[in-house]
Amino acid sequence: MREPIPTHDPSLPRRHADFENVLDALEYAAKGIRGFNFYSARGELECPLTFTEMCERAQEIGRRLVGFGATKGERVALIAETSDDFVCYFLGCQYAGLLPVPLPLPTSFGGRDGYTQQLHQQMKSCGASYAFSASQMLPLLDEAAEGLKMNFIGTADMFEAQTADVALDAIVLERPQSDDIAYLQYSSGSTRFPHGVAVSHKSLMANCYGISYDGVHTTDDDRCVSWLPFYHDMGLVGCFLACLTSQVTTDFLRTEDFARRPLLWLKLISENRGTISYSPTFGYEICTRRFKPSDIADLDLSSWRVAGIGGDMIRAEVLRSFYDAFKDAGFTEKTFVPSYGLAETTLAVSFTPPQQGFETELVDERVLSGEIKELNGEIQDGVNYREVINCGIPLPQYDVEIWDENGNPLGERKIGRVCVKGPSVMVGYYNDDEATKACLNDGWLDTGDMGYISNGAIYIIGRLKDLIIINGRNHWPQDIEWAVEQLPELRSGDSAAISIPGDNNEEVPAILVQCRIRDEKSRAELASRIRDMVQSLVGSSSKVVLLPPRTLPRTSSGKLSRTKARQQYLAGKLVS
Repeated sequence: MREPIPTHDPSLPRRHADFENVLDALEYAAKGIRGFNFYSARGELECPLTFTEMCERAQEIGRRLVGFGATKGERVALIAETSDDFVCYFLGCQYAGLLPVPLPLPTSFGGRDGYTQQLHQQMKSCGASYAFSASQMLPLLDEAAEGLKMNFIGTADMFEAQTADVALDAIVLERPQSDDIAYLQYSSGSTRFPHGVAVSHKSLMANCYGISYDGVHTTDDDRCVSWLPFYHDMGLVGCFLACLTSQVTTDFLRTEDFARRPLLWLKLISENRGTISYSPTFGYEICTRRFKPSDIADLDLSSWRVAGIGGDMIRAEVLRSFYDAFKDAGFTEKTFVPSYGLAETTLAVSFTPPQQGFETELVDERVLSGEIKELNGEIQDGVNYREVINCGIPLPQYDVEIWDENGNPLGERKIGRVCVKGPSVMVGYYNDDEATKACLNDGWLDTGDMGYISNGAIYIIGRLKDLIIINGRNHWPQDIEWAVEQLPELRSGDSAAISIPGDNNEEVPAILVQCRIRDEKSRAELASRIRDMVQSLVGSSSKVVLLPPRTLPRTSSGKLSRTKARQQYLAGKLVS
């Protein structure tokens, strides 16, 4: 049985993504002994893959694709399983001059039809000519591709069998230029859908450098551990491409295996002495929920120096609970590294410094509602506050400004639209000039997020598109959801706050709640308590809809999709 690929490699000096393209980075990493390890649902090593083996297989796949007739610029849909096949085919597309398009696994889509419909829309949107998946996914992929003109649909084994007679040695592979598009990344779906973000090699290298060098300060002792999916930018860029381009050995656990046994993530960090690992808020939360005091005996998390957190709204109380649960296993509060990013900037925009821990500010709810326009920094009696996380200082490559509704820059501690400019901002949405023009202006990206700058650091308040306006006042759905989910019958992620049309064209607040209670009297009592709580927050009567568990729609990355929830409710698809 092969041993896991090691952390250290004294033979190869560390380089932090200072390459022209991802293939230059791969071929440099292939000179050393580091690589990726893929683990089973039981935490056992299934497939160690050195960067050398990865490079050789990617070149072979590139030649097979060219020999099959693939032409430069064609799109290749890859169902993004956490596997060596996905990694090698993603890189093989680079050698063939093709654009890989990572697509999601069937999680959180409301069943088979919802999943195949999303796949169909994404493949149609990017004009994919080829589609690859593991064998168990093939029936779903076939269904999703119905009506689309495809040159190949199948597994890696099927493709390699069909190209067995290709004279690989006779095929010359072209090198990509730094301005060439490297891949298409579909953002999670909570805002724009379906728009593939076109990421160039130049943008990718710039962001990977920012992540590795300026963000987490990668050293020769670092080892990454990840359960994040490759179809999401945090998993694809943060834990695959950034690690490849900075030669960091990484241990991968499948996302679905993490969901079933979340403490396996922490066990892998403990056993392999992982130092860098990222998760959205819910990953830390599910570990805390599943934690038992007896688990501490088997864990040593003292090696973990960067517990990154991002990808959704960061909740301070979740981080505190995680620390309280695992501090006796060597985890420290200073390990948390909040950050901010999005697919349209390749990934990362800002990081808090490693070993600083997380910091918060109390934001006057009157500012969030639009009643007053500026934070004054003073705590006053009788005023409601929200705790907001410091998401760090922008990477040196970025300019970040806060704009008002007319595009005018605002000063510090004034809330507005978060706008970003820098070398890793996307080229645009693939084949969608209208959507590109709507968010890109003279190199500036309007992220669609609302926030402010304080002492140079970014604080995110919420998505502008999710804002609920009742009687002329702004209400952030996250605040309503958080308050409702403090009720003992509910869990984090059980609610979606939206607005719906009322009388006289007025908006009415509605709260959609996943409920596990079956007794009708108890359900009515819960709905009444929720209604009272929402009224105390927004000053208006609300509609409460109790739904079965696992009903609320989610994006491909597992985040709540309020836009889709609202659409489904208004269409009569979400009922008690």
